[in-house]
Amino acid sequence: MTKKPAKKKLRVGILFGGRSGEHEVSLLSAASILNAIDRTKYEVIPIAITKQGQWLTSTEAQHLLTGNAKPAPVLLKSPKTKSIQLSASADVALQNTALAQQNGSLAQSLDVIFPVLHGTFGEDGTIQGLFELADIAYVGSGVLGSATGMDKSAMKQLFAAAGLPQTPHVNLLRSEWKADAKRCTKLIEKNLTYPVFVKPANLGSSVGISKVHDRSELAPAMDLAASYDRKLIIEQGVGGPGAKPRELEVAVLGNDSPVASVVGEIVPGAEFYDYDAKYHSAASLPIIPAILSESESKQIRKMALAAFRACDCAGLARVDFLMEPAVKARKNKKPRPARIYLNEINTMPGFTSISMYPKLWEATGVPYKQLIDRLIALAAERHHEKQQTTFTRV
Repeated sequence: MTKKPAKKKLRVGILFGGRSGEHEVSLLSAASILNAIDRTKYEVIPIAITKQGQWLTSTEAQHLLTGNAKPAPVLLKSPKTKSIQLSASADVALQNTALAQQNGSLAQSLDVIFPVLHGTFGEDGTIQGLFELADIAYVGSGVLGSATGMDKSAMKQLFAAAGLPQTPHVNLLRSEWKADAKRCTKLIEKNLTYPVFVKPANLGSSVGISKVHDRSELAPAMDLAASYDRKLIIEQGVGGPGAKPRELEVAVLGNDSPVASVVGEIVPGAEFYDYDAKYHSAASLPIIPAILSESESKQIRKMALAAFRACDCAGLARVDFLMEPAVKARKNKKPRPARIYLNEINTMPGFTSISMYPKLWEATGVPYKQLIDRLIALAAERHHEKQQTTFTRV
């Protein structure tokens, strides 16, 4: 009997690290994926980017992943040309990931790239543009979806155009704050009431975010956010005195026909769900599924899909909501049902073992390893669909 040839494995590059403030989060996510991915289906190529922008692969990438502070660079920036060149130690896997300045493209023997890059230079459309130029299939949203999902200012405008409810907010530039902090303070206090949240527009994992209770805390919070981005968002706090909002999350999966997971809730171990509460605190409690009425859950999942489409997302996203508690009837006060506000969308959510995105899908019936398979398949599907587009005149 003739033996059937073994099915060729897909070559998948897992790209992690990066130059953003979420570098460490990316390492945690990548470690989880590399540990869980089915190696009977995929030939896995680890690819890393250091905080300094050096590209590493194979053994050197693993060194970065395991905490080696000074891995031997495989791709180096030439001090004379400032271009990216191959080092003499490049191996076969490197040929699949090398940035070639001569043709401006990525070598194309990888089938799919899974960019587990969070934040600036990874989740904002920049690396996605490189993949588009190289004509490589990749997991996640494209240039537009990634850019709008990263820029909270642009995101909020798209949400508003889609008629999705949001909290009141003020947009400011770092240059405006530095030029006239008093005028900016007056503008904020005219449109919002304390407490407010001050955020850099282009970052994730709650890096650079502060909860401001009064004017004395505003300037330090603005300075912190301004150190991470030129665009700042100041948002109205939800809930009021003594009434913290519920923090709800939905995972979305798909391309043109996305589906939503069950709704989950995070009960932060801190005053709000900041960086430490997300990645270092055992006190933060995930509740999956969240305790909601059927109509509330349906409304939130519907809003999550609307947000995904509004930003032209693909592959995956986590959509976050704030739920203002209901007000009971009191003397001279009418009762008011709970209010649900769309907070933001995250186009490359954390993939660590404690991250909500995989946990939400696990609770919905898609285990972690199968979720990775689905995302890789969606990347290939979207790339195939894109091949139907004509980019030049015949």
